[in-house]
Amino acid sequence: MLISNISYFLLALLLHECAHLVAARVCGVSITEFGLGWGRKLFGLRWQEIDFGVRLLPVGAYVRFDLNELEQRPLAQQVLILLAGIIANLFAATVTSGTRFSLMNFLLAATNILPLYQQDGWKCGMVMLRSVLGRKSSLVEWTFTIAGSVLSLALFSAFFVRLFRAH
Repeated sequence: MLISNISYFLLALLLHECAHLVAARVCGVSITEFGLGWGRKLFGLRWQEIDFGVRLLPVGAYVRFDLNELEQRPLAQQVLILLAGIIANLFAATVTSGTRFSLMNFLLAATNILPLYQQDGWKCGMVMLRSVLGRKSSLVEWTFTIAGSVLSLALFSAFFVRLFRAH
């Protein structure tokens, strides 16, 4: 069961990152790297100016955008690109409802929407804050980062307290 759960999680991660890639390409934002895992690169290839790589620790995935191009896009396109992975995970979870693959997609979407540092929800929040302010503000961005992290940790804590009280 552990192997199948890991497999479903990796498939959900792949779907998530592929959605970011497709949204970025549709919006004209270059992708420089698509990685599965973290740590030392085990192997990779370059295709259509994108470095695809598989890394040592299979616990994550990422797409590296050209940030200058991303920042030049309209706000709606920036938000679409940053939330595309979550949207794909929610769609997959809904279509495969009741399966472990559905659960993995819901979990990935739920954790990515939180405003935790470097998660999609945090990145989207930064883009919207900068748009509202019309500039970058270290004070506002650090406040958002710290408050978002504290709120996220409080939500996780409440979830686990509730979960353990139920048993």
